[in-house]
Amino acid sequence: MCRFFLWGDLVGETYKTVQIKTEAEFTEKRSRFIGAIAPVSYEAQAQAFIEEIRRRHRDARHNVFAYRLREGGIKRYSDDGEPQGTAGVPVLNVLEKADVFDAVIVVTRYFGGILLGGGGLVRAYSHTAHLALTAGKIVTLEKQTVFRAKVDYAFHGKLLNLLEGFGAKVIKTAFEQNVTLEIVLPSEVADQLDAKVFDLSSGAVKLEKIGEKFAEK
Repeated sequence: MCRFFLWGDLVGETYKTVQIKTEAEFTEKRSRFIGAIAPVSYEAQAQAFIEEIRRRHRDARHNVFAYRLREGGIKRYSDDGEPQGTAGVPVLNVLEKADVFDAVIVVTRYFGGILLGGGGLVRAYSHTAHLALTAGKIVTLEKQTVFRAKVDYAFHGKLLNLLEGFGAKVIKTAFEQNVTLEIVLPSEVADQLDAKVFDLSSGAVKLEKIGEKFAEK
C-alpha cells in the first residue's frame, strides 16, 4: 500500500538534504536489507529512482520506499507487501527525524527464511534507512541571491572588501571598460548589502538581482 500526504509548499532560508546517490547494506537473521538513497527535486525523479531500484532487485521480496519533497510539501511511502506500518513508515520517520527533504530512500529486502516479527521489521527498516541516510551525506542548503554589479576600476577594490564582510562570493568577473561582477550571497543579508553598496558609492552603483538558488552553506 502506498500512502500520500500533501501539506503545501515549504519555504524557508535553509533546509537539509542529501548530497549523493549511494547505498548501504545490513543483514538481520539472514534477511538482506539494502538501503538506496538519492537526492531528488521533483516527484517524477523520486518515482524514477524507485523504479530503477525495483528493476535492479526484481527478484527481491520487498522494495519499500519513502520520500519527502519541499516543492508541493509532498511525502509518500509504501510498505510494498510488508505488514502495515512496519516498513514504509519507519523509513519515512528516519527522513522526518533528520528533517531531510528532497530525498528518496528505497529499502530492498531479500527474505532469509526467518520471520522478524513486527518489531523486528520496524527496527530493520529503520536501521537500513538510517545507514542509507548517513551514507548519502546530509548537507544544509541555504537560499542565496545572485546579483550583477557594474563598477569602475576605482570602486572595484572597495566593493571586494565590502563583499567579504557580508560573506558574499564573486562567481564571475569581466574586465572591460568597467568591471562587471556576478555575486552570490545568503538571501537574508542581500538587502543589507544592496543598501551598503548604494551608500558607499553615493548612489553610483546599484546591485541588479538576477536570480536565486539554494546552495551548500
